[in-house]
Amino acid sequence: MSAISDFFHAGGYGFYIWASYGAAIFLMAGELIAARQQHRTILKRLSRMARMNAAEEDE
Repeated sequence: MSAISDFFHAGGYGFYIWASYGAAIFLMAGELIAARQQHRTILKRLSRMARMNAAEEDE
């Protein structure tokens, strides 16, 4: 076998190793997307609260 093939085969455990790496990357990407979405939601909520407070002060 070649060195690259040996690397990916990983002594017979390649499938489990690469599946674990894939799952970890997938989950980290999901966390990143969820954090960005939550950040945007919080910013929108804060902006809405600031507008409401400004409107109350104008009255």
